[in-house]
Amino acid sequence: MEKEVKLETATFAGGCFWCTEAVFLELKGVENVVSGYIGGFAPNPTYKEICQGNTGHAEAIQLSFNPEVVSYGDLLELFFATHNPTTLNRQGNDVGTQYRSEIFYHNEVQRKTAEDFILFLTKEDFFGKPIVTRVSPASTFFEAEDYHQNYYNQNKTQGYCSFVIAPKIEKVREYFKEKLK
Repeated sequence: MEKEVKLETATFAGGCFWCTEAVFLELKGVENVVSGYIGGFAPNPTYKEICQGNTGHAEAIQLSFNPEVVSYGDLLELFFATHNPTTLNRQGNDVGTQYRSEIFYHNEVQRKTAEDFILFLTKEDFFGKPIVTRVSPASTFFEAEDYHQNYYNQNKTQGYCSFVIAPKIEKVREYFKEKLK
C-alpha cells in the first residue's frame, strides 16, 4: 500500500505574481501554483483594484508542495534568488505596496524557518543592503482572475514575459537545475 503524501501550503509575495508563479512552477515537489492577492483589507479584490494600490493586498502566489521532495527552506532559497528583497514596495519598474516582498506563513515552523533564513542572509550580508521582506501570518488568499493563472506559459512572446520573466526562469534553470522538474 502506497503512503499518502500530505501536501503543505506556502504563500509568497515577491512583486508581480506572473514572475513568481513562473519560477515556482519549475521546481520539483511543487504540485500547484495559484496567483492571487493576500494581506489586504478589501473583500474579494480584483486586479484593477489591486493595481490602484488601495486594497492593501500584495500580488502573491500560493502553492502546494510535497515536503518529502522539496523543503520549505528550498522554497525560501528560490524565493530570495528570484526577486529583490531589499526594495520596499517595488520590484523593478513595478512600484506600490502590491509589489512588496512578504512571506505569509501557515504555521509556526514556517514562521521560524523564514525568520531564521532572513537572519542568515542578513548576517552574511548576502544582498549588500537591508532585507525589507516582511514575515506575516497568512490571511485570506483570493485567487486572481483566470487570465493571470499560468500567465508566462500562455504568453511567452508577450514583451513583459520575454524581457522580465524569461531571464528569471533562465537563472532558475542555471542555478537550481538539480531541483527542477
